[in-house]
Amino acid sequence: MQSKICGISDAKTLSFLTNHSSSPDFIGFIVNYVKSKRYVNFAKLKKLLKIDKKNSYYVAVLVKPKNKILEKIKDLPFDYYQIYDCKPKEIKSIKAKYQKKIITAFSIENKNDVKKCKNYQDITDIYLFDGKGYEKSISFDHSIIKNINLKKPIMIAGNIKLDDNFENYKKIADIIDISGALETSGLKDISKIKIFLKKIKELNYET
Repeated sequence: MQSKICGISDAKTLSFLTNHSSSPDFIGFIVNYVKSKRYVNFAKLKKLLKIDKKNSYYVAVLVKPKNKILEKIKDLPFDYYQIYDCKPKEIKSIKAKYQKKIITAFSIENKNDVKKCKNYQDITDIYLFDGKGYEKSISFDHSIIKNINLKKPIMIAGNIKLDDNFENYKKIADIIDISGALETSGLKDISKIKIFLKKIKELNYET
C-alpha cells in the first residue's frame, strides 16, 4: 500500500515529509483551485518546490486547468498532474505537451461515475476515486469500486479518517490519499502525519 498526503502548503511540513524515514510516495499541492484553503499561489509554490523531494513524487492537483496555469507550472518539478473535470482528449493533449504522468481524478457518487474511468484507460497512469466536493472531502461508498477491473494502480480518497481500518482500503486500492484527517484547525498536524505514516508502514510490513 502506497500513500499520498495532499494539500501541503508550508515548508515546515514539506521538509518533515521529505525527510521522514517512511516518507509518503506522493505529495500533493493544490495549484489552481483557489476555493480550497489549501491552495498555494504560484510565487509560494515555486519557493516551496525548491525543497528536495527525495523519495517522494510531487503532484500538481489541477481542476479543469487552463493553458495559462499549465504554462506557468511547466518547469516546476512535478512528477504527476492530478486532473479533475477534463475530457479524455483534453488530458491526452496535456500529457503529450507537458510530458507528465497523469492521475485522473473521478468524483464518485454512484456506479455510473465509476464507469467513466473506462474512457481514460489509454491516458491514465493512476486512477483516483474521490468523493464529491473537492476540498470538502465528502466520502462515498468504497465498495462500489471493489471489483473494478483496471490495469493501472488505483488511488482512493474521500473523507478517509486516521482511525479507519486501512486493511479494508488495501483490499480495493493501491494508494491511500489523505488530507483533511491530518489537520488540526485547518493546518497540517505533524503528530497526525506521524500516525498516518506509521499505520502505512505497519500495513506493509505485517505478516
